[in-house]
Amino acid sequence: MNNVLVAIIIACEVGFWVLLALGLASRYLWGLRRLSNVLLISVPLLDVILLAAAVFDMRGGATADLRHALAVAYLAYSVVFGHRTLRWADAKFHHRFADGPPPPRPPAGGMARARYEWVLWLWIAVAYGVAWMIGFALVWLVGDPARTEPLMDLVGGLSKIVLIALLWPVSYTLWPKKVEPAES
Repeated sequence: MNNVLVAIIIACEVGFWVLLALGLASRYLWGLRRLSNVLLISVPLLDVILLAAAVFDMRGGATADLRHALAVAYLAYSVVFGHRTLRWADAKFHHRFADGPPPPRPPAGGMARARYEWVLWLWIAVAYGVAWMIGFALVWLVGDPARTEPLMDLVGGLSKIVLIALLWPVSYTLWPKKVEPAES
C-alpha cells in the first residue's frame, strides 16, 4: 500500500474542499438545502476513510513512517478545527455569494487580540493532544509496538508546531498592537 496511503491523504484533503464547496454552493447558489446538508455531513466520512486506510496499511505489515504521522496530524486537525473551518467557509461564502453579513474578524490589537491568540493556541495544543490519542489508538489497533514505535516518535515531533505557534500569543501579550480609536 506504499504510496496509496499518501494518495488517500491527498484525496481526503481535496475531497474535504470539494464537499465543502459543493455543500455551500448547494445551499447558497442553488437553494438545495437538503443536498447541502448531506454534502456537509459527509465531510467527516473522509476522516473515517483515512483512519481505516492507515489502520489497514499498518495491519498489512507496514512499519509506521511519515505517511502515517501525516494521516494522524490530518485527522487531529480535522477533529479539532474541522467545524471551525466549515463555519469560516460558510460565513465567507454566505457573504460573497448570498449577501450575508461580513464574516467576523479577529480583534485588531490590544488585549482582545492577545486573548484571541491564546484561545487559538489552546486549540492547537488540543489538536496535539488529539494527535497523541489517535496515535495511541493506531498503536493499539495494530498491536505491534515494534512497527508502531516510529509513529509515536513522529507524533512527538509535532510538539514543534505547538511551540512555534506559542510565539503569536506571547508576542501579542508582551507587545500588544495599539488599537486605533474608532471615529464617530
